Amino acid sequence: PGAAPGPWAATACVITGASRGFGRSLARLLAPQLGPGSALLLLARSADALAELAAELRSGTTGSDTGGDPGSSELRVQCVPADLGCQEGLRKAGAALRELLQDASFGRLLLVNNAGSLGDVSKSFLDLTDLEEINAYFSFNISSALCLTSSALRAFGARPGCSRTVVNISSLCALEPFPSWALYCSGKAARDMLFRVLAKEEPGVRVLSYAPGPLDTDMQLLARSRTADPGLRQQMQSLQEKGQLIHCSVSAQKLLRLLQEDSFPSGAHVDFYDI
Repeated sequence: PGAAPGPWAATACVITGASRGFGRSLARLLAPQLGPGSALLLLARSADALAELAAELRSGTTGSDTGGDPGSSELRVQCVPADLGCQEGLRKAGAALRELLQDASFGRLLLVNNAGSLGDVSKSFLDLTDLEEINAYFSFNISSALCLTSSALRAFGARPGCSRTVVNISSLCALEPFPSWALYCSGKAARDMLFRVLAKEEPGVRVLSYAPGPLDTDMQLLARSRTADPGLRQQMQSLQEKGQLIHCSVSAQKLLRLLQEDSFPSGAHVDFYDI
């Protein structure tokens, strides 16, 4: 191991689902890595939680959570409260992206597609008959990630000497079926394939699907309390009881290391436990 990498200068960093959980921890970890000329765009539904996080990042107090260096008080932090599952929210987010990325001074784009939901895991496959519910789930978890990523890459363009990295926050569920998680598993699998196609079509873009492991989040609480399948629900409860859930900042640190080393094959699916 060599010296720690220096800050990323002139980076446009975009994180969806940034108001809580893994997205919030990742924002706190990435902020100190963003050097002069950088901007951080935070997207989520909760305006209050975003504003609180942005104030913290601007004040440069992120080191308290991550053990890293204090953040830069000069970092440009922009919050966009928007529901990516609806057309109006997606339009608002896309407009903010395009406005930010028209700045030709950025030399790096980092887009992290973290926003996602578990779906109603109290329902088994045979209970999923409501087309509106199903379409709403896929609109938020798949379509919005596709639209935002396309908008960001088009707005940034293939600038000579510049790098573009797109991260999809994935899951073991993209690869393995979990009973009563039909929506979540199919959504994660579809997202992985979308980004594999992007890696094939755009060899100049670095693409990574990162599975962060079983995180200690509100989503995990929902999983262990609401999952219809009793065996899977017990597995989720057991992870919590045995202290085997992963703190978001620990998993985010592994993702940061992956991005700093930048040695993954573009389009790869990398799990927390692979590193």
